[in-house]
Amino acid sequence: MRSSPSTCGRSWSISEDSLRRYVFHASENCIQELLSASDTNRAESFTLNDGWKVVAMENGVEISKRRSGSLHTFRSRRVLKSVSPQQFMTVANAIDAAKEWDADLVEANYIKDLEENLSIIRLRFGEKSKPLFRNREFIVYERRETMDDGTLVVAVASLPKEIAAGLHPKQNNSIRGLLLQSGWVVEKLEDDSCMVTYIAQLDPAGWLPKCFVNRFNTKLVMIIENLKKQVLSCPTTAAAT
Repeated sequence: MRSSPSTCGRSWSISEDSLRRYVFHASENCIQELLSASDTNRAESFTLNDGWKVVAMENGVEISKRRSGSLHTFRSRRVLKSVSPQQFMTVANAIDAAKEWDADLVEANYIKDLEENLSIIRLRFGEKSKPLFRNREFIVYERRETMDDGTLVVAVASLPKEIAAGLHPKQNNSIRGLLLQSGWVVEKLEDDSCMVTYIAQLDPAGWLPKCFVNRFNTKLVMIIENLKKQVLSCPTTAAAT
């Protein structure tokens, strides 16, 4: 790994093998965090041992929040009837269609595929996006895994800024954002249904205004609702349901 000068800050040139090892290690930790946060066996302990507190319930989507220091973690959960984990993830992983279920996203593209289930992605949000996402660009890894019990996990988080700058230099008119350990957990239920959990971790370096929390809660509800509509409108999934 070597440093190279940059007018926008430091950047690191890193070999693909070193990048793969780094992302694999980082995403392994992310996967475990996501599984722990989505553990249905602890679904009733929101305000007890693990710090989760239910803050909203809308359209069948339960929104919970947990804070540790400056880190704010949001969790949205919903049972999707007659939708299998594979059907849901087929739509959720279709990056070309991501703008259909996240209205704030204006551009999404792959930078590099490290393995079949491990990719580097660029996400860009527009001026009308929610705070902490507005006019921001994220360079993230995405790792997709199927656990032994059939649970599907998609782990997503920003790369360190120096590595991200080496892979994709920051555009002058954008702000390089930071997405902490986030992603999806999709658990198989009876009757070919599934429990969908979406985790988003944010570090605003301080207090989050209530107005932002309310707007972000609405965003989490709409993401799952829009994905459900996409799944049911997809010809291959509609035939299966």
